[in-house]
Amino acid sequence: MNVLVTGGAGFIGSNFVYHMLNKYPDYKIICVDCLTYAGNLSTLEEALKNPNFKFYKTDICDREAIYKIYEDEKPDVVVNFAAESHVDRSIENPEIFLKTNILGTQVMMDAARKFGNIRYHQVSTDEVYGDLPLDRPDLFFTETTPIHTSSPYSSSKAGADLLVMAYYRTYGLPVTISRCSNNYGPYHFPEKLIPLMIANALNDKPLPVYGEGLNVRDWLYVEDHCKAIDLIIHKGKIGEVYNVGGHNEMANIDIVKLICKKLNKPESLITHVTDRKGHDMRYAIDPTKIHNELGWLPETKFADGIDKTIEWYLNNKTWWETIISGEYMNYYEKMYGNR
Repeated sequence: MNVLVTGGAGFIGSNFVYHMLNKYPDYKIICVDCLTYAGNLSTLEEALKNPNFKFYKTDICDREAIYKIYEDEKPDVVVNFAAESHVDRSIENPEIFLKTNILGTQVMMDAARKFGNIRYHQVSTDEVYGDLPLDRPDLFFTETTPIHTSSPYSSSKAGADLLVMAYYRTYGLPVTISRCSNNYGPYHFPEKLIPLMIANALNDKPLPVYGEGLNVRDWLYVEDHCKAIDLIIHKGKIGEVYNVGGHNEMANIDIVKLICKKLNKPESLITHVTDRKGHDMRYAIDPTKIHNELGWLPETKFADGIDKTIEWYLNNKTWWETIISGEYMNYYEKMYGNR
């Protein structure tokens, strides 16, 4: 099988690439990534050594280039991770989010239609549902929860989801969508909460926490998410949405304090900063559907996952230090500049 993975040099996409290469040694994995600030080719250094892996530095909005990749590589399945995903950046500059997350998705699906009605999976987010009140721990997002977005980022992802389902209904494109809770684990870009706190704590820098840090997220270890998508593309029902959650709800401030404790750093490093505009209070996913239909359950408890994540960042300082310094942006030129 040929699997085309977009956004494969990013956090979740790269973990998925490694999951697929390890589990399916006879599959060919074709990776497309335009290597924006959050795409890091050095993350795929080991994958690039695998003869069943091929990388294209391409923007999913580039219709001509994407069509050529589909024509040459003849994918059987497309998994679209490619997205602008940082809420703060979407508040500062919504336009790039609308372009990549909606128009890029359209290009990928148009190509899937043109080259054989190819199986298409859209990786989405629980943020399309908006948020839940802190005083109602009995409430969870289900696949039938109405879309109610809060940020330009979540609006762009919701727009893409609606477009995916429209292509299914109008054109019969064989699609699925997964909506995941907050991921964490190896290769997480260090602007996001957990890797940022780990990196800053190790360097004895302030640990910036929005507001009082009471916002609650449902944390999902990235490998568990990769296994869920693997199941969906092989066994999922066409035209369906699957929520993928970790049953690991934690307040931001508790995570930061836990990281301080694990790294033996003082909580005095914690610095409360002005809250994000429109900041969602609580996300919590009910993954009953994917469990009942496909047998998936999250395998990693947060206590174990955070230990593995911290250990990875301790053992891979060069990876995130080059990101913080900006050197990682030069990796592509080092690899391909003279080719």
